[in-house]
Amino acid sequence: MTLAPVLQKIDATLPEAIDRLIDLLRIPSISTDAAYRPDCARAADWLVADLAALGFDASSRPTPGHPMVVAHGGSGFGTHLLFYGHYDVQPVDPLSLWTRDPFDPAIEETAKGRILRGRGASDDKGQLMTFIEACRAWKAVHGTLPGKLTIFLEGEEESGSPSLIPFLKANAEELHADVALICDTGLFESRAPAITTMLRGLLGEELTIHAATRDLHSGMYGGLAQNPIHILSKILAGLHDAEGRVQVPGFYDGVTELSDELRSQWQNLAFDHARFLGDVGLSVPAGEQDRTPLEKLWSRPTAEVNGIWGGYTGDGFKTVLPGEAHAKVSFRLVGKQDPFQLRENFRAWVEAQLPADCTVEWKGHGNSPASVMSIDHPAFAACRTALTEEWGIPAAYVGAGGSIPVAGYFKTYLGMDAILMGFAKDDDQIHSPNEKYDLDSFHKGIRCWARVLAKLA
Repeated sequence: MTLAPVLQKIDATLPEAIDRLIDLLRIPSISTDAAYRPDCARAADWLVADLAALGFDASSRPTPGHPMVVAHGGSGFGTHLLFYGHYDVQPVDPLSLWTRDPFDPAIEETAKGRILRGRGASDDKGQLMTFIEACRAWKAVHGTLPGKLTIFLEGEEESGSPSLIPFLKANAEELHADVALICDTGLFESRAPAITTMLRGLLGEELTIHAATRDLHSGMYGGLAQNPIHILSKILAGLHDAEGRVQVPGFYDGVTELSDELRSQWQNLAFDHARFLGDVGLSVPAGEQDRTPLEKLWSRPTAEVNGIWGGYTGDGFKTVLPGEAHAKVSFRLVGKQDPFQLRENFRAWVEAQLPADCTVEWKGHGNSPASVMSIDHPAFAACRTALTEEWGIPAAYVGAGGSIPVAGYFKTYLGMDAILMGFAKDDDQIHSPNEKYDLDSFHKGIRCWARVLAKLA
C-alpha cells in the first residue's frame, strides 16, 4: 500500500479533521473534579463512536474512576502497535486569565501561524487525534486499517491515573503488543522532531515537624523553645552542597551515566540554556556544577522544595512561635534509582537531624521509577526516519525532565517498550490558561503517524 495518496488525503481533509478536534475539545472532561464525571464519560463515548466509524472494535471500559477506551483494528503480519493517549484535561482555573471560554475552542491567526486555543488542545486531545486522523486517512484511501492496531485512551492521566495499573494488570493479555506509541510529548525547542527515550521518575514527600503542643507567644518562649520553622529550614537548606549535589545518603545509587553516543547527540542539539532560562527571567544555572544543562534536565536526579509554610502568614503581623512547620519535597529520579529506598533514606536523614523533643509526621505523595527505553527495537529507527522525512530536520533521541509513568508501566506490566513522539511546542501553555496547539503541529503530526504506519504496519 502506497503512502503518497494517504498524505494527499490528509492535506485535502485537514479542515474536517480540525472540526472533529474542536468537537472533542468542547467536552469539559476534567478528571480531577467529580462534577465533570458525566463529561469524562461523554468524551470516552465520543471517541468510541469515532473509532467504531473507522472500523475499530471499540468500547468504553468502566473503572472505579473514569472509563478507559480500548479499540482493536486491522490485521496482518507487521508490527502490532498499541497507541496510547489521554482524553481527560486539567482544570481551567484561574478562569479570569483566559481570553475566551476554555471549552469554546477557536482558531486564531498569530504572527507565528494559525493556532487552536482551548483546554486540551495540546494536552492531549490534539495529540491523540493526530494518530486517529492518520488512521482515518489510511482507511479512506486503502479501504482498510494499516496493520494490527490497538488504541488505548485513558481518562485519568491528569488526576494521577489511579485506575491505570489495575486495568493494565487485568487486561495485560489483551493490551500486549510489540511496541507502544505515546503521543504526549513535544518538539525539541519547539522546532526539531524528537523521540523521548528516557523519562525521569518522581517521588513526592510531605513532612510536618512538630515542636510545642501549641503556638506560643514569642516574647515568653522565644529563644528557649524550639522553633520548627528554624529546624525545617536548616534541614532543607542542607539538601544540597555548594556544588549542587544532593546530600541524602544513597541518593545516587542506581544513577547511570550517558553513553558516549547519546552524549554526543545531545551536544549536537546546541541547546541554548541562556535563552531557556532567560524566558523565565533567570540567567545563572543551578544544580550540579560539573554537568551540562541538558544532562541536568534529562539525565540527572533532582531534589526540590515545592512548598514550605508554618506560623502566621495572614495580613499584618503576629508574634507567634509556631508549634509546627510543613514542607513538600519532590525528587526526580533517573536510571535505576529505587523510589521506595529513597523514601526510606530521606525520612531517616530528616529524622536524624531532629532535636530530641521534636517529631516529624510524613505523608507520601506517590512514586514512580525512571523509564529508559531500549532503542534496539527497529520501530525506533523507523519512527526517527519518519519524523526526519516529514519535518526536514534530523530527528533526535532526547530525554525529558518530566515524568510520564505510563511508559514505565507498559514495560513493567505489558512487557514492551514505548516510543514517545509528540508535536507540542514549549509555548503551548499546557496546564495553564490559554492553552493552544499549533495547527501546523496538528497537520504534520497526522502526516508523521501516516509515515510511521507505512513503515511499521
